[in-house]
Amino acid sequence: MVGMIFAAGLGTRLKPLTDTMPKALVPLAGKPLLQWQVEKLRDAGITDIIVNVHHFPDMIIDAIRANEGWGCHITVSDERNLLLDTGGGLKKAITNNQLPITNEPILACNVDILSNMDLRALVRAYEQTGISQLVVSERPTQRYLCFDEQDRLCGWTNIATGELKGQDGRHLAFSGCQILSPEVLSLLSQMPDGKFSLIDFYLHVMKDVPLTAYVPSDYRMMDVGKIDQIEEAERFAQSL
Repeated sequence: MVGMIFAAGLGTRLKPLTDTMPKALVPLAGKPLLQWQVEKLRDAGITDIIVNVHHFPDMIIDAIRANEGWGCHITVSDERNLLLDTGGGLKKAITNNQLPITNEPILACNVDILSNMDLRALVRAYEQTGISQLVVSERPTQRYLCFDEQDRLCGWTNIATGELKGQDGRHLAFSGCQILSPEVLSLLSQMPDGKFSLIDFYLHVMKDVPLTAYVPSDYRMMDVGKIDQIEEAERFAQSL
């Protein structure tokens, strides 16, 4: 299995820190956000990792080299010319001629989301079924993925506006983490080049391929997205 860390974002909500560094290198409890994610993947047995870069890309590349990938083999997917969002970024990574990995599943996660999730349990859930796993929870939010009685993705909704794409169902909040099967990755590789989100891609292919809900037990997570949350995020990281 291969890991993918989405680290190309501009980190605008973390200004002024991100005026001089990429979001991926914002320090938290003594370690940059990127290191937290790499070590979590490594501890789950995933040591082949892709990291996409856009904002201050050379700083991320230098950090990876200086730390010898924190014990992992890290391949950089360079998006410095165009920020591609999660779907476009993953599509570029898997269709890169130097990285033909669509025959393997990928565990993809956001660099700025910390959690207590046991990634080994997530990997086992995928290995037992061979079905793509979308990590979700019952936390309150405005935008939800919708799942049918078989826990298969069937739609998306914004409860604040009433917008619904696909069919309604059990409302679960997406966590920014997923394992995607080779079948799903093959469909992703056929998408047009350019910027698009994984959520839009999932809604596009959900009738053709199963995408299942994975709800971790005793799940705690934090999106390290705002500058005024850094102190809280420090405490959260230290509790993991």
